[in-house]
Amino acid sequence: MGAAAEAGADLADVVRLGRKANSLTRTIGSAFHGCTFPGADAPLFTLKDRQMGLGLGIHGEPGLFDTDLPSAKELGQEFVARLLAETPPGAGDRLAVILNGLGSTKHEELFVLWLTVASLLRDAGYTLVMPEVGELVTSLDMSGVSLTITWLDAELEPLWTAPAETPAYRRGNAAIQTGGSVDETPDAGAAEVAFEADGDSRAYAVRCVAALDAAGQSLHAAESQLGDLDAVAGDGDHGRGMVRGIDAAAAAGAAAATKGAGAGSVLIAAGDAWADRAGGTSGVLWGAGLRALGESLGNQRTPDPDVLAAGMSAFAARITELGKAAPGDKTMVDALLPFTEAFTRLVQEGEEPLQAWSAAALDAVAAAEATAALRPLKGRARPLAEKSLGTPDPGATSLAMIFTVMGPFLAVSSQPGTSQSDSAPNQPAGALS
Repeated sequence: MGAAAEAGADLADVVRLGRKANSLTRTIGSAFHGCTFPGADAPLFTLKDRQMGLGLGIHGEPGLFDTDLPSAKELGQEFVARLLAETPPGAGDRLAVILNGLGSTKHEELFVLWLTVASLLRDAGYTLVMPEVGELVTSLDMSGVSLTITWLDAELEPLWTAPAETPAYRRGNAAIQTGGSVDETPDAGAAEVAFEADGDSRAYAVRCVAALDAAGQSLHAAESQLGDLDAVAGDGDHGRGMVRGIDAAAAAGAAAATKGAGAGSVLIAAGDAWADRAGGTSGVLWGAGLRALGESLGNQRTPDPDVLAAGMSAFAARITELGKAAPGDKTMVDALLPFTEAFTRLVQEGEEPLQAWSAAALDAVAAAEATAALRPLKGRARPLAEKSLGTPDPGATSLAMIFTVMGPFLAVSSQPGTSQSDSAPNQPAGALS
C-alpha cells in the first residue's frame, strides 16, 4: 500500500490493492515462550517444557493449541503444509515470503528454518521473489517465529519489490525527497480557544471531569485484572490501554473545563484524547462514544434526564455503528446496550436519574458477567473462541466498571429546586475544586 501511494495511486486504489494483497496472503506463527509487557511480573502466557503454541497472534495472543516442540525441519514442514493447503483460488506461482522472528529468536535459528521453508516452496513449483528473513514484526521479547506468504501477480509484484526507506525497514535505493524547512515554533500570538457555554453547562462540565476522574481511579485499580481477562484469548493489553485512554481523557477534559468549556466541549475533548492515546480498537470506540455524547449534550444548560438518556443512546449508536458489533458477539456492546436500554426505559417511566442510572449499571455488570458463556465473534479473541469460554469479555467488564462509578456525577436530580451542588456526591480530591 505504501508503494502504491508513493507511485501516485489515489486513496480508493490504495485501499483496493491492500484488500487484494490481504486476500492473497496466508500466515501462521508459533511461539516457544510468551512475551512480557513492561511492568508485568509474568509473561502473557506460558508453555510447558518442550512444547510450543501453534497459531499465535502477532500481538502476543496465545496459540490456538499447544503441541510438542518439533525440530526446525519438522516446523518448516508444518508451516508450509498448512499455508499451501489454503492456497487462494487462481493464485499464481510467484511468492513474496517473510520468515519473521517474534522478538528473541536468533537469526541463526531463523536461517536454519529458512533452509527447509525455501526448499519446500521451490519443490512445490514456486518462485520466491525477494524473500525476507529477520525480525521484522516483533512482539516484545516473545520467542517464536511466523511464516507469511503472499501470492503475487503482475499488479502486486512491482509493489512488493519497490524500494523502501523507513526508520524500521529499508529495501533497495529509495530516493528520499526532502522539502523546505518547517518552522515548528509555536505562534506566541495564537489566540486561546474560546468556548461558548452557559453557566449551567460549565457547572455540569466540572461534574463530567469528576466522572472521568472516578473512572480513572476504578480503571487503575482494575488494570491487572482487565489485562488478565484479555490475556486468556487476546494480547493482554486491555487494562493498560484503558488506563492510558482514561488518563488522557481526564486531563484533556480538565484542561477544557478550566478554560470555560461547557459539558459538550469537555466530553468531545476527552473523547478525542482517549482515541489518540489509548491505542487499539477500544480506544477508538471509547473516543468516538464520548464525542457522540458531547455532541448530543451540547453546551447549553444542565441536561435533564431525557437529554442525558438521548446522549447515552447516541454514545451507544456511535460505538455500534463504528465497531459493527451486535449483542452476543462478546464485546463491550453486550454490556453497553443493556445499560442504555434500561436507563432510557427507567427515565421514561419517571424514575429519578441517579436511581435509573444505578439500576442500569447493575444490568451492565450482570450482562458483562454473562459474556463468560459466549464465544467471541469479533476482534482478536475470535480465533481463540474456545479458550475464551468461561471468561468475561474485558471490554464489557471495563465498560460496566466505568458506568458504575460515573452515575453519581452525571445523573443529576430532576427534582425542582435541587441544585447540582445539592445532589453532588463525594468527589475525588480536587475534582470539583
